Amino acid sequence: MQKLTRLSDEHLIAAYAKGNNLAFDTLLHRHKDKLFSYILHIVKSPELADDIFQETFVKIISTIQQGRYSEAGKFAAWMTRIARNIIIDYFRQNKAQALVSIDNEEIDVLNRKDLADNNIEDFLVESQILEDVRDLVRELPESQREVIEMRFYRNMSFKEIAETTNVSINTALGRMRYALLHLRKLAKEKNIALTL
Repeated sequence: MQKLTRLSDEHLIAAYAKGNNLAFDTLLHRHKDKLFSYILHIVKSPELADDIFQETFVKIISTIQQGRYSEAGKFAAWMTRIARNIIIDYFRQNKAQALVSIDNEEIDVLNRKDLADNNIEDFLVESQILEDVRDLVRELPESQREVIEMRFYRNMSFKEIAETTNVSINTALGRMRYALLHLRKLAKEKNIALTL
């Protein structure tokens, strides 16, 4: 570990791409405080900042593992740009959801499905989707199923998952990534529509 701390970001990325998870842990440790502070400064919510921080590192891991990282010598700037893009996407999505004006005569506020109680058909469809997802999760390997259950059913952060399962945050993030890929594959094989 001591030797890894002396390596540049680029050397750590290359080592991680070759399978050295400790290299990524070193990279994460080197940049996590600055990145989290940047995100928190913009979003002003520790919980939201934590979610965006974790999503940023999932994207970083994916990009490096897929061999698509090409920002030689500019890792910190690249990482910050990913976080900024995720923040922008978050605010755009929330803005789009909040900008429905009741002043618009074409919008019938009293006949909006999203404001109405669910009918029995909605309830049955939602129940079927939840059951399909449960069935797919049961088919995952144990380590992947465990991280899905902790993250989505128990609402645990990746840090808490890593501590509970006694693995690095990087390993927990990787398991989540592989679990989602596996779920998409299973859903496609079984012709189940999922938005993962």
